[in-house]
Amino acid sequence: MSRVALKIGYIGTHYHGFQIQPDVPTIEGELFRALKSLKLLEDERDAKYARASRTDAGVHAISQVIAFNTPTPELALPRIINTKLPPEIWVWARADVQSDFHPRHHAISREYEYYLYNEGYDVSSMEDCCRIITGTHDFSNFSEGWGNVRTLDRVDMWVEGEFVCFRFVARSFLKGMVRKLVGALKLVGLGTRDEEWLCKMLKPEVFREGVEPAPAYGLVLKDISYNGVEWSLDEYAIKRIRKLIRHEHQYYATMAKISRYLMQYRDFLP
Repeated sequence: MSRVALKIGYIGTHYHGFQIQPDVPTIEGELFRALKSLKLLEDERDAKYARASRTDAGVHAISQVIAFNTPTPELALPRIINTKLPPEIWVWARADVQSDFHPRHHAISREYEYYLYNEGYDVSSMEDCCRIITGTHDFSNFSEGWGNVRTLDRVDMWVEGEFVCFRFVARSFLKGMVRKLVGALKLVGLGTRDEEWLCKMLKPEVFREGVEPAPAYGLVLKDISYNGVEWSLDEYAIKRIRKLIRHEHQYYATMAKISRYLMQYRDFLP
């Protein structure tokens, strides 16, 4: 048995998250079907299957990572696996890894980006708040439960066209943490909350308040880093993926144009 790791990208719009669930479509469910049809994976427990992250429903990824043991590593090629996957899910790199490799436990860094449509936010105040949340804090107000200390190594923010963009880098994140942080930054940008409020939110032992998470469709799992893992890119798979994404871009860009046109006539719409 050999242990193989794969890098996976997906558009999560029509899926109920990454982790397999009964009776609903998930990214992992599609992966299992593809891997089992190719005899790469029979029983995920026997194969010591593991994932790096469990993205929520509607969240996208460029570089999700899974690993499993397989008796046929020569077939674990992205271009072969992609023939069994729907077009919105793709494998683009693989690595032969050590028998004890675990994509979640051995990750040294994770990077998320969030794209927030600019509704006229106070960008300067949001930038100040990005500096406030950087570092080690108890993020219990931005997650579930108590005692959730994490370290944000970087929080970057920039404006790109119609969007305010954020980059979050840390070794690990809590469930829903990035979307709730963006939700808080949005409140500051709208002027309904301020920096003092955000500072209090980072002290859950004395101040407890919930935050509405930003929509899932703006979040992308961009990268997961490891020490000592050498990835082999599948150029054929990447070429095919670019073609599929180009088609998706054309569709959504056209829909955005149509929505702008309809907005001009919003007073006449029922």
